[in-house]
Amino acid sequence: MITTLQLRVTPDIAFVASTLRRHVAQELSVEPHEIRALRPKKRSIDARQRTIFVNLTLEVYINENPCTTAYERIDYPDVSKSRSVAVVGAGPAGLFAALRLIELGIRPIVLERGRDVRARKADCARISREHVVDPDSNYAFGEGGAGAYSDGKLYTRSKKRGDVDRILRIFCQHGASTDILADAHPHIGTDRLPAIIEAMREQIKSCGGEVHFLTRVDRLLFSADRSEVLGVGCADGREFHAPVILAIGHSARDTYRYLRAAGVDVEQKGVAMGVRLEHPSCLIDKIQYHNPMGRGKYLPAAEYAFVQQVGGRGVYSFCMCPGGYVVPAATADEQLVVNGMSPSSRGGKWSNSGMVVETRPEDLDGELKPFLDEAMNDDSFAALHADIDDRGNPLRMMYLQEAIERAAWIQGGRSQCAPAQRMADFVNGRLSADLPRTSYAPGVIASPLHFWIPRFIGSRLREGFAVFGRRSRGFLTNEAVLIAAETRTSAPLRITRTTDTLRHIRLSGLYPCGEGAGYAGGIVSAAMDGERCAEAVAAALAEK
Repeated sequence: MITTLQLRVTPDIAFVASTLRRHVAQELSVEPHEIRALRPKKRSIDARQRTIFVNLTLEVYINENPCTTAYERIDYPDVSKSRSVAVVGAGPAGLFAALRLIELGIRPIVLERGRDVRARKADCARISREHVVDPDSNYAFGEGGAGAYSDGKLYTRSKKRGDVDRILRIFCQHGASTDILADAHPHIGTDRLPAIIEAMREQIKSCGGEVHFLTRVDRLLFSADRSEVLGVGCADGREFHAPVILAIGHSARDTYRYLRAAGVDVEQKGVAMGVRLEHPSCLIDKIQYHNPMGRGKYLPAAEYAFVQQVGGRGVYSFCMCPGGYVVPAATADEQLVVNGMSPSSRGGKWSNSGMVVETRPEDLDGELKPFLDEAMNDDSFAALHADIDDRGNPLRMMYLQEAIERAAWIQGGRSQCAPAQRMADFVNGRLSADLPRTSYAPGVIASPLHFWIPRFIGSRLREGFAVFGRRSRGFLTNEAVLIAAETRTSAPLRITRTTDTLRHIRLSGLYPCGEGAGYAGGIVSAAMDGERCAEAVAAALAEK
């Protein structure tokens, strides 16, 4: 017999297999040995009260063996002799687009500007060790995209955009733990995700697809009347003639500049910016689990989520990494960007999250204008001054990102050492005399973030932190440190496309996709958008 059971139990029951089995047996009035297997279907932690509970939905096999897998596997056909589609970018949008193309009988040619997921790890390490940024292979560019080395979180609220469970099952088919099918906030971890990405790549190749690394696409190939994209050209001179899925990621600024110059329709969109906030993980555990002893023996590292409206804009936590690390995420020289990541164990000494403020295009001519005017006094930004003042320029939000990142780089001593300030000092407008130890490997430098961060952002962060501190006693503390700058929460623009076919609004043969096109906000939503673009290409090819 197979039955489904919903339970609300304490962690010492939920996370100890033998104890859970005895508890389930008692609930169902059977003997423990009659239970052949327990398969979690849903699992979440309720830490709202002092007594912590785990909510479980279990599939219970009584005197019956379970099927071999917890999900239905996909059979990928041989497409070596099929029509081709060029997929620009091997992040989640590009990889899932390629796998879906294979399902639909189409041969993907994946073109990735960076290195494979293992090799790029050395490039990321050089940023911390030598303060050298490879513009093609770093925390944002390379196989796996930004998600490969920024935590591997799979939680999304974008359920209306596609089948989240399908994306999770595909991850499992390529090596992820089936725990992600049950957990409320599924997480793979930066230590395990590379092997899964490699398995996806080998799946693509074994079916007849192609994957090319160190292949930076720098131009589109147009028809004579420029009404259709016929393929792409690469920096090394090679050309690939096929419809194009453009999954470039949210940091491909050189591509954004090219697209605008080439007449491709792009438009401004808002992007949230701020800082990385890092606490000792034991402190977050104590706060979130309402226990001076912290998480105890059974609970995982605690998470948090905060949001508050301040001055008509959202202030919120973003990409929370319990037991994780702050990493340098610049993609070029003379910029300083930070992000967060955590391994599967989430066992690090620190926990961090982005703390960001919503900005909109209209703010560039409002509260943000004084900061931009001051930034333009820097000779290196002189060439941008006219563009910043051009209200019709769709790249203006990107210029704001660049201005903040350059300011952080200057404050950090023109290196990858990050400007930082203790949290309470920031709120009270005081320079930090010293800084706590942090997980940020390149190092931190005490800096008056409250003074040089745009007032539009800084004032809202200060008020937001005060609110968060009142909600969670102990959260607003000088044990925590702010590390600047967190600017790459999403793409600063949107590559416009039709809503029905996902093709570019003016160009046949071009399918903007994922975070880089402004249509996703994380691994899972980017993967779902990749699949949708693959289906749109297949439908268009079927019409011809």
